[in-house]
Amino acid sequence: MKYSVIIPTLNAGKKLGCLINALLMQTVPPAEIVIVDSESDDDAILQAEECDRVRVIRIKRTEFDHGGTRDMAVRACTTPVVVMMTQDALPEGEQCIEKLLEPLVDPNVAAVCARQVAYDDATAAEKAVREFRYPETSCVWNKADIKQKGIASYLLSDVCTAYRVSAYEAIGGFKNPIITNEDMLIAADFLDAGYKLAYQAEAVVRHSHHYTLKQEYRRNCLIGQFLAKYGDRFGTEGEMGEGIRLVKFVTQKLATEHRVSEIIPFWLNCASRLLGNRKGKRIGAQE
Repeated sequence: MKYSVIIPTLNAGKKLGCLINALLMQTVPPAEIVIVDSESDDDAILQAEECDRVRVIRIKRTEFDHGGTRDMAVRACTTPVVVMMTQDALPEGEQCIEKLLEPLVDPNVAAVCARQVAYDDATAAEKAVREFRYPETSCVWNKADIKQKGIASYLLSDVCTAYRVSAYEAIGGFKNPIITNEDMLIAADFLDAGYKLAYQAEAVVRHSHHYTLKQEYRRNCLIGQFLAKYGDRFGTEGEMGEGIRLVKFVTQKLATEHRVSEIIPFWLNCASRLLGNRKGKRIGAQE
């Protein structure tokens, strides 16, 4: 199955070269790697242009939009499948993408999300968060499963997700302009249109962050604004319940691993997320 990889970039640094090399080493390598760069200040893009199968599209930093930019890149590709990735993700092993594409043998599956595992230098809390959100068991679901799965029904992450282009075009692609969570919204569009979604636990990518409390606050403020506009598509009750389960899971895991000293920092992190989310919803409600 031919596919293209789409990677939006901004000052990706050495991570971009590692990602490109990992993709070219896959057992099923991409037909093309399309990088959409927003006026990076480093030389990572110049180095990327010298790599095999890489095409760079340059846009102004002010033109970047989470939905619009990715949509433009999808429509610039000619393969039947596109794999969305971020510059800070890294496929684990040479069969990652081969495994990711497997659920697409079912023509009703519109998109497949990979499993995310934190990098080795991540905190224990960050590793536990990834473990909670991205379990070891694969699954496929449709609109009939939303009541049981709740907000987890919209589990797509453009950190690494494969999209069937025909299904993508059928539902109109990513909404734009959109400030964040374009992947979550298109998941709702796919389900509403009668398609299936898949989570492939055997396709593993490394991905994690080292956000400060201020960065978490700002990031979740954007998410709150997004939910103020589109929250009725997902159900706010499911969002709160999922958040509580996450806190319980991570807290228990940290305690079990005798990392009690990391529990308070994790709670502070959660508090900054919650406050940012609520602030964003207030801002969104006023727009």
